[in-house]
Amino acid sequence: MDSTRWDRIQSLFHEAAELPPSEQPSFLQQACNGDGALAADVMAMLSEDARGGSLLDHDPAQVAHQILEVEALALPPVEQLGPYRVLKALGQGGMGAVYLAEREDLGNLVAIKLLRDAWLSPARRERFASEQRLLAQLHHPSIAQIYDADSLQDGTPFFVMEYVEGVPITAYCEQNRCSIERRLQLFRSICEAVQYAHGQAVIHRDLKPSNILVKKDGSVRLLDFGIAKQVENLDSSADLTVTGLRLMTPAYAAPEQIRGEHVGVQSDVYSLGVILYQLLTGVMPFDISNLPAGEAERVLLEREPARPSDAQQDNHDPASSLSRSSWADLDVLCLTAMHKDLGRRYRSVEALVRDIDHYLCGEPLEARPDSVQYRLRKFVTRNFQSVAVTGLVLALMIGLVTFFTVRLARARNDALAEAARTQRIQRFTLDLFKGGDDVAGPSEQMRVATLLDRGVKEAQLLNTEPQAQADLYETLGTIYQKLAKFDRADSLLESALDERKKLFGPDSSQVAETLVLLALLRADEGKYDDAEQFAHQGFDMDQRHLPPDHPQVAKATFAWGKVLEDRGRYPEAIEKLNQAVQMQSASASRQTDLVASLSELANTNFYAAHYDTSEALNQRVLKMQREIFGDRHPQVADTLINLGAIKVQLGHYAESETYFRQALDIVREWYGTQHPETADTMTFLAQGLTGMKRFDEAAELLKQSRAILISTYGPMHQRVAFANNELGVAALRQGRLDEAETDFRQALSIYKSVYSGNHYQVGVTECNLGGVFLERKDYTRAEQFVRDALETYSKSVAADHYNVGIARVRLGAALLGQRRYREAEQESLAGYQILMKKANPNLIWIQNASKDLVQIYEALGEPDKAAKFRGGDSRPPHS
Repeated sequence: MDSTRWDRIQSLFHEAAELPPSEQPSFLQQACNGDGALAADVMAMLSEDARGGSLLDHDPAQVAHQILEVEALALPPVEQLGPYRVLKALGQGGMGAVYLAEREDLGNLVAIKLLRDAWLSPARRERFASEQRLLAQLHHPSIAQIYDADSLQDGTPFFVMEYVEGVPITAYCEQNRCSIERRLQLFRSICEAVQYAHGQAVIHRDLKPSNILVKKDGSVRLLDFGIAKQVENLDSSADLTVTGLRLMTPAYAAPEQIRGEHVGVQSDVYSLGVILYQLLTGVMPFDISNLPAGEAERVLLEREPARPSDAQQDNHDPASSLSRSSWADLDVLCLTAMHKDLGRRYRSVEALVRDIDHYLCGEPLEARPDSVQYRLRKFVTRNFQSVAVTGLVLALMIGLVTFFTVRLARARNDALAEAARTQRIQRFTLDLFKGGDDVAGPSEQMRVATLLDRGVKEAQLLNTEPQAQADLYETLGTIYQKLAKFDRADSLLESALDERKKLFGPDSSQVAETLVLLALLRADEGKYDDAEQFAHQGFDMDQRHLPPDHPQVAKATFAWGKVLEDRGRYPEAIEKLNQAVQMQSASASRQTDLVASLSELANTNFYAAHYDTSEALNQRVLKMQREIFGDRHPQVADTLINLGAIKVQLGHYAESETYFRQALDIVREWYGTQHPETADTMTFLAQGLTGMKRFDEAAELLKQSRAILISTYGPMHQRVAFANNELGVAALRQGRLDEAETDFRQALSIYKSVYSGNHYQVGVTECNLGGVFLERKDYTRAEQFVRDALETYSKSVAADHYNVGIARVRLGAALLGQRRYREAEQESLAGYQILMKKANPNLIWIQNASKDLVQIYEALGEPDKAAKFRGGDSRPPHS
């Protein structure tokens, strides 16, 4: 036998000897790479070694086995290690023994890791020293800390580290029936620890639940850096040997680790993905527990895991609370982390953490599911011979070539046609602003409405270019819509729809585009049934005729969500708008479209009283807008206004003023002092000032705002109504009831004229008028106005809408004033319950409802119920 083979046998013997006897055959089968004779020689040595006898009667290899055999030997008795008194043995592994000890002078508990029989294996001694060095440089709250290091008199090294009394993260989550959100928060803490280690150029290489403990206080600790490596040492030859490969847990190891290739930070990402899979589903992605080593390796390297949403166990409690869209995100997040292809895996733990944060905030993920093309390419690669035999590759190539040839030709023709239309519309725009005079430019006093009316006349002359004509009708219609000239907008969009039906047929993506715009117009008009019908039709058409990732499908989804938002069906709206955001994040949609969807999603969460979520989304939108438009753009101002409105709802009026004044500074610079956008911003600022009881300042701003809006739009515009309503609120807060009534009646008249009486803003103003009569103690008229508001809300918003809650509180107060106590109880309690689900308990309406309920129950002779609203138990009675 040559020396090389003998060295190989000795190396394998020492490694196998560290394992329990039951695991030795499978280890050798894998490590010997099919060399049966080599495996047999090592097994013979192991068998002879296992026969026992006095240590002095055997050769050194047999002595090594008896000392290293984990199951056969008890832990060496130790009573004292330096200043540490050993209390008990905690466990042992192939390399070291771990004891629980107490430092006598300080009284704190520690864990001491002692290298057993270091003299037998220099490699083991070096691994032990390496773990000690690595821990010494890692200082993170989620990584078990090293405190001290020393050696015994015989030179045996040990080190002292933090004692972690906890359970593996998987066991902790199951025992405590943790929600998915809680599991992700715990998992995120470990990711941060691993990310920190990577930042110190340390790769763990053996991440698994047993190395991640959760303490009773819910904090996590990452343990066991025994086979961790410094990044600069990962290319050493020792790390590429079969011996080195054994030092890992296969079920959690990345494919490159199993193959013995270079490992890096993405190897730890893979292991984290497996742990996440287990946390989400309660099962492992691959069951290799009863498989021979070779079969287990084939499964881990070649088989794709089931999606977590498909693999999760029926009795896995957290799964039942997740929606389909939430599971879709978790599937992508988890499978991207444990992707076999390094190019598709998260490039760093930081990227994984970002997507966890996106999920927890309800934001779209950065990761994307594998495309059909990717999966097809991987399939062909894995099954090339069989694919070649069946001729599938040839058929596929022919099909793809044909498909893309036709598609390229169509795209070329469409591009040429689009270029021609673009040129025609450019000429139209130039002619429009020339005003028909080649010498002089347009008058400085030319109003937008004048330009639009001229544009319609110009567009009507384009009978020979019906497609361009339809496009212009659509564009002009949307501009009229923004100016609240709904009749003109309706006429133009209907004309665009008719033209497109003639050109492309009644069921086409072009028709769908106009249907979506009509849906948004109907929503602005308060015609919600029509709006929802158009949105549904447009969305269905787009799905039939366009690929799922087409930007127009995302726009249709956005419009449907917007209509649902306007109807007050906020959970449905949030789901649709989330879908639009996900589509636009994954496709080639314009960034501005994505920003618009995110902004609307933030608005919907605001109306649903999810103020934290809305604020987080608005902050994200603000960052994107500043990157796209700069710091001084009107869209930036819009988002600052949204953030200010959130602060108003939370009662943080001083913070709201800061946001509103920043926005006002931008819009004044952009539009000037007499523009309607400036006026609207002044109205919002006045809201915050009213909250701070700076009524005179608020009233002055509101009067300026109203004057600007009337001069721009005339007296019957919804923006004027909004300013009137806020003037009424300020007057009502000051007790100037006649002024408040006048302002509210003016607003109500405008809203009824603009929205045909069914818009939720009509209900808001009716309810405010009810508030005026409540202050006058005219409870009968107050009741009538509030009931009118509730009737309006029933046609426009959900039954548990925030405004419905306020109206029912006011109705309860009106009924209480009439001593109709049982009716008052029903309304006050219903309003209280709605608002408690949507707002802070300190909200003035909740406080008002509580006070009214105390009076009601005292009048009814039910003091126990009254006590629940007097300040003790804030929950409503269930009766």
